[in-house]
Amino acid sequence: MSAAEYLPARLSLTSLRTAAAGCRGCDLYKYATQTVFGEGRAHARLMLVGEQPGDYEDRAGRPFVGPAGRILHEGLEASGIRTRDVYVTNAVKHFKFIERGKRRIHNKPKTIEIRACKPWLEAELSVIKPQLIVALGATAAQSLLGPGFRLLANRGRVITDAGLQAPVMPTIHPSAILRAPDSATRHSEMAQFIDDLRHAAKAITTGLPPAA
Repeated sequence: MSAAEYLPARLSLTSLRTAAAGCRGCDLYKYATQTVFGEGRAHARLMLVGEQPGDYEDRAGRPFVGPAGRILHEGLEASGIRTRDVYVTNAVKHFKFIERGKRRIHNKPKTIEIRACKPWLEAELSVIKPQLIVALGATAAQSLLGPGFRLLANRGRVITDAGLQAPVMPTIHPSAILRAPDSATRHSEMAQFIDDLRHAAKAITTGLPPAA
């Protein structure tokens, strides 16, 4: 199973978003409310890739509009990156969850589901042609850099390995900050997250070599 057969013949953000709404490339569409495609500036220099939409995003049909999105936007503002200058998306376009009573709890997508959805991400990259990709969390990083990639060992490092459509800088997902066990840890994680975003901003300002 793969999203590849649902890609439109001509690639643009509009055609991709329209086609993705009808994607049946994996079984996640059966349970999610709708496809949550990426959004933002066409040909943005900075592209942010998360794991998957959450409950808020699934209902709204837009990426990063829930609590994790609030943390992301606070980080962007603190790092001097304007939200309107970036493109945000997810490695997986449908919300995967477990129902607990009336609540829908995030459930990490399987490798097969990440692979099935990757044609959408690759198509977005082909259209946007970002100067740098910020991978938010391990799932996004592994989607771009392979399942064996280790996030914490490479956090904040700009990676230009062969085969990449653009250099990738991995960092934590904003939801990890929300899960911090106490306010001191949360403050520390947020400060480091902002530092990572500042590093990304500096990298695209000073110039990056193309992916090798």
